[in-house]
Amino acid sequence: MAFYVYNLFVLTQPQLIEPPLRVQDQFISILIPAYNEEQGIGETLTKIFDTMDAAHYDYEVIVVNDGSTDGTAAQVKKFPRATLVNHSRNRGSGASTNTAIRHARGEICVMTDGDGTYPVQDIPRLLAEMDEYDMVIGARVREAGTLKVLRTPAKWFIRSLASFLTETKIPDLNSGLRAYKKTNVFRYMHILPHGQSWVSTITLAHLSDDLEVKWIPIEYYERKGKSKFRPLQDTYNYLMLVLRTVMYFNPMKILFPIGALILVIGILRQLWWFATGNLVVHSSNVLLVLAGLNVIMMALLADLVVRRARQ
Repeated sequence: MAFYVYNLFVLTQPQLIEPPLRVQDQFISILIPAYNEEQGIGETLTKIFDTMDAAHYDYEVIVVNDGSTDGTAAQVKKFPRATLVNHSRNRGSGASTNTAIRHARGEICVMTDGDGTYPVQDIPRLLAEMDEYDMVIGARVREAGTLKVLRTPAKWFIRSLASFLTETKIPDLNSGLRAYKKTNVFRYMHILPHGQSWVSTITLAHLSDDLEVKWIPIEYYERKGKSKFRPLQDTYNYLMLVLRTVMYFNPMKILFPIGALILVIGILRQLWWFATGNLVVHSSNVLLVLAGLNVIMMALLADLVVRRARQ
């Protein structure tokens, strides 16, 4: 009898729920993928250590040397407080970021590039917002990269497409300066690419899953060293990743408008022929209607599969 009375007493007592740790009290992991960044990595690390020491965070800095053929590793070794992880070959910035995350001890991670383009002194600004958001991204206020004539329109188009598909205004889709929670990244690790589109994919994944994302404006500087941007290949890869990622989370957003457009064209064409006195049902219009219905049914089936798989 005493046993049941004790259990009843325990179960009826109010349960105390500990509040989550504030970011200021958490261990922070700063991650830097680096490939042939001999000219910029030293200055980047100096600014990071100075900034984080002044902000009084408990933190670590992890640099993944992605098979560099220059003196990147030697520059990092000049900073005993930095953890250096080496790839035996160049595997891509996305693969380097995944490696850094697996080595990270903190739940809150901040990533940046090692080429001096991002204002790492703004890292505390990003961290200050992480109590309320799942990801905080530094939105660049200007384009300072190489081949601006090609970069600017390509990025605008892809960013506009991503904004439409995710129903979110995206100021900067592929900024390399951002803070996020490690557990969220592990949820998407299997779809994250090994190349530069890693940052764009993780942004779309957060937005498609209705996680809280915030952008804060930052400056953007000219890089130190040689740019690795490939105009045609990188633009094509970014475009494909937007479509692929949105298809993974919300296929209706892509397939349904396509099917509806084909269906409406087929119907309108046939109605126009009826209106002009041509009372024959043309096979081309029938094919358009059937094709549109097939794409719509495919969209419904794909949406069902996605929802079922994510339950």
